[in-house]
Amino acid sequence: MAGFDVNRLDDAIHGRLRLGIMAYLMDVEAADFTELKTVLDATQGNLSVHLRKLEEAGYVEIVKSFQGRKPLTRVHVTPQGRKAFADYLDALAGLVKR
Repeated sequence: MAGFDVNRLDDAIHGRLRLGIMAYLMDVEAADFTELKTVLDATQGNLSVHLRKLEEAGYVEIVKSFQGRKPLTRVHVTPQGRKAFADYLDALAGLVKR
């Protein structure tokens, strides 16, 4: 089939949890770690691993700070992440067109 290229899917995004992180952040721009953990029904360790992969790809920025005495981790989608997500959706659409 002409145009069918599964290799166009971005491996950094193409995973259930990473896709969920990116989709959620595209809507809200930024979220704290606890919010993502709750929304995605993820464990702390699993979410940390997937956020690190997205950060290494340059798709998210992780900012650690304190709110009072409590640590606060915020995750922001980067401009590169926005483009990568749009490209991912285009590639996915190309796979399902009939």
